[in-house]
Formats: sequence, structure tokens, C-alpha cells
Amino acid sequence: MRNIKYILSMLFLLQCVFSEETYDPSANALTDIKNAISLAKKTNKHVFVKVGGNWCGWCKLYARFTESDDAIMQIMNEEYVFTLVNWSTENKNLDAMAFLGNPQRFGFPVFVIIDGDGNVLHTQDSALLEQGKGYNKKHVMRFLNAWTFDAVYTSGSSAEQ
Repeated sequence: MRNIKYILSMLFLLQCVFSEETYDPSANALTDIKNAISLAKKTNKHVFVKVGGNWCGWCKLYARFTESDDAIMQIMNEEYVFTLVNWSTENKNLDAMAFLGNPQRFGFPVFVIIDGDGNVLHTQDSALLEQGKGYNKKHVMRFLNAWTFDAVYTSGSSAEQ
């Protein structure tokens, strides 16, 4: 029970600072991922891992884009347990990268969807969600809807929105 309270407290703090979305090079990314997996299992959600760094302009752009859109924020809050994983010269989090299937090969940010059993379901190259000098809402919503718990485990779900 104590671990659950700790996890919920940490996730609340993440939500509070989500708008600033600061990557912490000193964080134990693998522990953060495993805590998110545990919470996802209990809540029938998937984990949305965003790999990037404070140096990454596209990471910041994606954060501003999603935070300013109510529909995107609704699906993120209702369907995913969100966690940031730092990749930088200070800390490349190689153990976390190995666990995630080395997603850094796609560039940054890169998104990894994990189920509540710790299985990596999908790695998303964020460049495929871009349009011009920003992100395309239709592409982002399609991606988010396609990887929810219900979309993956319930027949008849639609990824369109």
C-alpha cells in the first residue's frame, strides 16, 4: 500500500510540472518506467513514455502543442500513465533505453507505449506526427487512440477520431 501511495504521489507531482516538462538527468528512468507500468496494470491503462531532453526543441514544441489542446490532454489523462525519460550527454539512461528497445535511434522526442505487463507495444517516431514546423493534431489523435488499452485489447475499437 505504501508503494501505491508513493507512485500516486510521484505521478501527481509529474502532472503538476507537466506543463514545464523538465527532464531530470539524475532520475532513475528505469525505476520510473517500472513504477508507471505498475500503475498502468492497476488502472487498465498503457504507459506513454516520452524520451527526450531539456535540450530538445521538438520535445518542448510537442509539450506545448499537447498541453494547449483539451482533446489531446483528455486522452492522455484518461488513457495513459505518462512518464518522461531523459536522454542527454549527462545521462543517456542506457538501461532504460535497452528496456525500451533502444528508441533513441528514431531521434527525439520518441514515444514508447508499454502495457501493464511491461511489454513494449509500439515505438513512435515523432517525425511521423509532424506537419511543417509543428505537429498535426489528426495524426497525434490517431496515434493516441490506436494505442489505448481498449483499442489494443477490445475488439471493434476504432483508432479514428
